[in-house]
Amino acid sequence: MARIDHYNDPNAPTANSIHPAVSAIVRDEAGHLLMIRRTDNNKYALPGGGQDIGETLSQAVIREVEEETGVQVEVTGLVGLYSNPSHVIEYDDGEVRQEFSICFYAKYIGGELRTSSESREVKWIAPARLQELEIHPSIRLRIEHGLADRAQPYFT
Repeated sequence: MARIDHYNDPNAPTANSIHPAVSAIVRDEAGHLLMIRRTDNNKYALPGGGQDIGETLSQAVIREVEEETGVQVEVTGLVGLYSNPSHVIEYDDGEVRQEFSICFYAKYIGGELRTSSESREVKWIAPARLQELEIHPSIRLRIEHGLADRAQPYFT
């Protein structure tokens, strides 16, 4: 399904849904960050996705990271809560979703990198090289907060 992110766009369509989503800051032993290149918008992002009925937020993080990257993780903390009504995501089926995402810290515990139907590329990126990648501003904000090792989670 194709998507268009409208970010602080006065001409954006009005949201007609909201759905809990999760993402994860996962770092390897060398401090590299786990990133995917999405198939729906071709931008780099943190691994993550929607919470399914019957699972906890932590279970959603663990499932989504493994589905998109092949990496197994353990959730270790909270980066922040992101609920910007000025960021809506328009899908080609008519859904326009208001952003509502919870970003977690997660520890790499195993697995091998692989792509999926949602990730055309999966790789570990040195934080100094993040500027070279096309990343949506909302994801850059999560990365900034996750790498800053803040004392308290971010929330909007």
